[in-house]
Amino acid sequence: MPEGTGGTPPRTLAEALRTQGDESLAALLRARPDLLNPVPGDLSQLATRAGTRASVVRALERLDRFTLQTAEALAVAPEPAPYDTLRALLTGDEGDARIEAALPGAVRTLRDQALIWGGDDRLRLVRTARELLAPSATHPSPTGLGPTVAEATSGMSPGRLQEILTAAWLPSTHDPVSAVASLTALFTDRTRMAALLDTAPMDALAVLDRLVWGPPYGEVTSSPTPPVQWLRDRGLLLPATTRTVVLPREAALHLRAGRAHRTPEPVAPAVAPRADGAGSASGSGAAGRPQVVDSAAAGQAYTALATIEELAKDWNEGGPNVLRAGGLSVRDLKRTATALEVTEPVAAFWVELAYAAGLLAADGEADERYAPTPAYDDWQELPPPERWARLATAWLTATRTAGLVGSQDSKGRTLAVLGPDLDRGQAPEVRRRILDLLATLPEGTAPDPESLLARLRWERPMRGASAAGRSDDLRARLAAWTLNEAEMLGITGRGALASHARALLAPASGAAASSDAPDDGMHAGTHSLAPPAPPTTAAELAAAGRRAAHALAPFLPEPLDHVLLQADLTAVAPGPLLRHLAELLSIAAEVESKGGATVYRFTPASVRRALDAGQSASDLHDFLKNHSRTPVPQPLAYLIDDVARKHGHLRVGSASAYVRCDDEAVLDEILADKRSQGMRMRRLAPTVLAAHADPAALLEGLRGMGFAPAAESAEGDVLITRAHAHRTPPRTAPAPVPDGPPVPDGTLLGAAVRAIRAGDMAATAVRKPVPEPSSPSSRSAAHRRASAAESATAAASRDGSLPRTTSAETLATVQAAAMTGSAVWIGYVNADGAASQRVIAPVRVEGGFVTAYDHTADEVRTYPLHRITGVAELADDPA
Repeated sequence: MPEGTGGTPPRTLAEALRTQGDESLAALLRARPDLLNPVPGDLSQLATRAGTRASVVRALERLDRFTLQTAEALAVAPEPAPYDTLRALLTGDEGDARIEAALPGAVRTLRDQALIWGGDDRLRLVRTARELLAPSATHPSPTGLGPTVAEATSGMSPGRLQEILTAAWLPSTHDPVSAVASLTALFTDRTRMAALLDTAPMDALAVLDRLVWGPPYGEVTSSPTPPVQWLRDRGLLLPATTRTVVLPREAALHLRAGRAHRTPEPVAPAVAPRADGAGSASGSGAAGRPQVVDSAAAGQAYTALATIEELAKDWNEGGPNVLRAGGLSVRDLKRTATALEVTEPVAAFWVELAYAAGLLAADGEADERYAPTPAYDDWQELPPPERWARLATAWLTATRTAGLVGSQDSKGRTLAVLGPDLDRGQAPEVRRRILDLLATLPEGTAPDPESLLARLRWERPMRGASAAGRSDDLRARLAAWTLNEAEMLGITGRGALASHARALLAPASGAAASSDAPDDGMHAGTHSLAPPAPPTTAAELAAAGRRAAHALAPFLPEPLDHVLLQADLTAVAPGPLLRHLAELLSIAAEVESKGGATVYRFTPASVRRALDAGQSASDLHDFLKNHSRTPVPQPLAYLIDDVARKHGHLRVGSASAYVRCDDEAVLDEILADKRSQGMRMRRLAPTVLAAHADPAALLEGLRGMGFAPAAESAEGDVLITRAHAHRTPPRTAPAPVPDGPPVPDGTLLGAAVRAIRAGDMAATAVRKPVPEPSSPSSRSAAHRRASAAESATAAASRDGSLPRTTSAETLATVQAAAMTGSAVWIGYVNADGAASQRVIAPVRVEGGFVTAYDHTADEVRTYPLHRITGVAELADDPA
């Protein structure tokens, strides 16, 4: 049993913390990192901060269902509650072996997180937690219990209490306290309570059945029915308001057979395999499932890379404009979805993923637009497995949530892609936990989604509304989005975790798998159910990505260096193509269909586009001949030659714009065409036409009329028009928004514990009393000064104020401490005016400065004497 000072039980949480070792304090700060910002000055400050409402709510939200049920049961138990009382509230009269096995771990978790304190004979819930979990008229308890008899009868007249005692066959008493105690003893006595209920009408028992599991309140009229009146007469229903009655807690516990919760859940629900056997190939055995899953996931991984490249290509010359409030407009999202041939929610996911990976960003110009970043060009140079690993690690740690796009925020504003307010700090934790739970299943096995959601609800019941069955639970929605996004990204295949994803999770999933292995018999609190900590540093993420890329590489197809040309002016790519081949083919032909094999179609416009990009007819012939496994069809060769023959026959320059051609008949044909009237052209010379349109519009207009003009420079040379790759300035990927303070590392925890211990020693150190002077003549004045100094020091010790001594007394005391090597307690005000208490061991005093070992800071420091407000000797040397 924890003990306070002098072997007595601790009276406060601060005293309980003082009995704990450094490892326990470090575990508390690790579990509740919000207590570290800033580092508490001493254990009293730590206890005060641990009891604040915001910190307690955050701690309660991190508890699993059974540990939370344990705290809820403690909130309705008498305070302080012995361990046996708490166990009886959870197991009931009949007992439950599973609960008895899980309860010690739950109590240990609550104690380690400073939510309860005291020994097993005097368990106390921190006051703020009791206020949050205890039942009240405005805040019902999750247990469904109501107030105690003492709480419900507070303010009741003695005469009414006497009437209840008489109806319940209890001895009369005019003392309200004795009357309440007598009624409470009746309701908590199983034998006498059973005898009383045996005399109740059946309708009265039916009323109790409706109230017993909560809510315990019911409305009554001014003329209640006989069953209700029978219950009111005997105190089984006590008045809450003028028209409301309540079932007292003691009576409800008797009707529940002593159980605080209707359905205690000491065991985490197991994640079950999907009933339809997803993840296995038709007709294949269990041994074939992992290969099928890995192949399906690898196919999705390749599709993910192709989709990101297609997105960047679509935004290559400057993508959509940035809205004034940030993000993409609905129209631009629809256009992007059409270009990617996906739905708008899926397009939102890919855009957000590219943004999270640092591949897309706003260019920051006056007319701000989205475009690929320089990092995208570096990403393209990586091998496909490494490119996928970059996307997967970015998704795993990103807090931006694409699933929220299209919904509204608290102010009714629609959330846009790449816009603000899409960060959800829970997202990385939920993604990681989902994947870790998938890793506990046999390889190639897909989970049942409902069992997966049930497991998440058990682990974090207070993080959302899922425990109440509402559909607006963010955690449940994040889980559903995670399953869909993992499938699109190739982390899962057919719903099951792929082997390369297991490699991505390897640092933590191994621990998760071992701890969750007995999934059907795991007790809450017997071991930590917190999600394994994912890689946090860039080096750890990079190492995890390399492992995943290495595992994925065998499943991705090798890029091909050839296509199959067909007589219908199409080319079939039976797999992924080498990058330079795919780029040139996408210029010279139109993509007709995608899938396992991509079909390209050559058209006059696509061939002309290749010629505009600087290719010649001979270049195209050589390209097709070198990269086709089939002979070049004659119609395709004719198409290239025919377009090349006309290409550049007309020349367009800038006058506003002009057209020149050696063939006067062609110019006559242009002037005679009604479609040229909008360009307001006129003949300057037999071979030259001038137009009022700009060169770009003139080129477009002539091409629309069926001609193949080429642009020329001021020197008369043909201009080659290549796609302009617009890039943003160097941009870093958006930093994830954490869900609360980050978990501190071991170095920070060690330093924080030392600082708290030293500050607590400074705050609680016993000061040495000032001895009385021996000379009778000087006894009076010196005694008064000593008594005043001692009183001031004692008061400062109690209320945390700084000690006060004169400059001469301060100098004399620190000099004496330096000579004897003892430690003293000082008050110090730094240059910024911040005051603090410190325990120092002076080493040298000279030049108005004292050099000392500071126990609070755990280092040697120098202090100006004029900034020391006062000094007091310690009864015991803390060094």
